Amino acid sequence: MEVTQRWIDQRVYDLYDEYCHGGIDRREFLKRAALIAGGLAMAQALLPRYAQAQTVSFTDPRMKAEYVLYPSPGGNSGTMRGYLAVPAGKGPFPAVVVIHENRGLNPYVEDVARRAAVEGFLAFAPDGLWPMGGYPGNDDDGRQLQASLDQSKLRADLLNGAKYVKTHPMSTGKLGATGFCFGGGVVNWLATTMGADLQAGVPFYGAAPATADVAKIKAPLLINYAENDERINSMWPAYESALKSNKVSYEAFVYKGTQHGFHNNSTPRYNEAAAKLAWERTLAFFKKNLA
Repeated sequence: MEVTQRWIDQRVYDLYDEYCHGGIDRREFLKRAALIAGGLAMAQALLPRYAQAQTVSFTDPRMKAEYVLYPSPGGNSGTMRGYLAVPAGKGPFPAVVVIHENRGLNPYVEDVARRAAVEGFLAFAPDGLWPMGGYPGNDDDGRQLQASLDQSKLRADLLNGAKYVKTHPMSTGKLGATGFCFGGGVVNWLATTMGADLQAGVPFYGAAPATADVAKIKAPLLINYAENDERINSMWPAYESALKSNKVSYEAFVYKGTQHGFHNNSTPRYNEAAAKLAWERTLAFFKKNLA
C-alpha cells in the first residue's frame, strides 16, 4: 500500500521534524515511530527519495547548469562551490540565490535552482558543505557535517554566494533570495545583513531573524509558512510585530493542512497544491521586484 501524506500520523511527522533538526538520530526516530501503530512504515516513507525530486532535467535546453567555485573570505575554507543554473539566451538575467536546508546541497535544492533558471533567473545554490567535501550523498551524513561547521562562517559562505551571483557577469545586479528550513532562516538573515543590496526575499518556513535586526531589512519579503509547524510558527508574532513597526513591506501566507517541508517533493511531507501555489507566488514576486 502506498503511504500518502494524509495517512501519516501527525506524531510521526513530529518525530521526523525532531530528527531532521538534530534532536534525535535516525535509529531513535525509527525506534520511537515503531511504537505507534503502523508508525515504522510511515517513518520509512518519510525518508527522502530524491529521484522523485527532479522536475527539470539537468539536460533541459532551457538552461545550462554547472558547478562553479567562488571566493568566500571569512568563511570555512576561503573558496566555496555552488550550483549555477543559467537560462538560455544572451542575458543578463535577474539573480536568485537558493539556500539549502540543514544538510547541504542535495538534489532537491539543485532542482529548485533549475526551476528558477527555466523561468529566466540566474540561479545559484551554494553548498555550505563544500569545506567538508560537499554534500555526501545522503541526508544523515549531511546533517551531521553541517552541524559540525562553524555556523557564523557558514553564514559568511552563504552570504558570499549571494554576492557572487549578484555580481556575476550574466546578472542584472538585481538579487532575490529564497531558501527552505535552515535556508529560510538564512534568507531572513540575509535580508537583515544585505539591506538594500537585496531586492526580494522569499523564506520558506524559516526561523525569524533577531528582532533588533529587523529594522535593517530593506527588501520586500514573501514569507511562506506551513500550518503544522509549531517550532517555526511560534516565532511569527514577534517577527510580524517588528516588520510592522519598522514598516517593512511583506506578505505572509500559511498553507492549510501542510507540514514543515511541504515544498520538498522527495517525501510525503510534500503537498502538491500548496507547493505549486507557493512557487507560483515566489516566481511572481521575483518577477515583480527584480524586473
